[in-house]
Amino acid sequence: MRIGILTVSDRSARGERPDLSGPAIQEVIVEQGWEVSQMEIVPDERQLLIDKLSFWADSGELDIILTTGGTGFSPRDITPEATIEIVERAAPGLAEAMRAASLRVTPHAMMSRATAGIRGRTLIVNLPGSPRGAVENLQVILPVFEHAAALLTDDPGAEAGHRQVSK
Repeated sequence: MRIGILTVSDRSARGERPDLSGPAIQEVIVEQGWEVSQMEIVPDERQLLIDKLSFWADSGELDIILTTGGTGFSPRDITPEATIEIVERAAPGLAEAMRAASLRVTPHAMMSRATAGIRGRTLIVNLPGSPRGAVENLQVILPVFEHAAALLTDDPGAEAGHRQVSK
């Protein structure tokens, strides 16, 4: 699988703070044996984020785009709004699963505004901005990535990934 990681942070984009979340996510992805094809840092600028997400998704070079940062309550946190603006189909179960799992760790999880959706054949998922939160949330949804990518690319074997429930 080909993954893009987009860190959304004013301070990291200006070089005032190192990006710790992007590399933490990258480490998890590489451990899975997947490829990080794109990795970039952008400021919390709505149009810039819209343009970058659209370009990456439309390029056909990425199966999944993971954003980190910009999902909280701060006035500059606009990652979910930018994501919603460019996706064609919502994938709410991913964000719901992340929030449900995170609530077992911290009540602050209910303040996450992260979202997920599909543009073309690319899945886009918002992760928290903290390295720990990003990795914890990524671990929750990681098990469905290969199946999701197979479905999005019309892989003939994709349906074989469904588990049958015994009666």
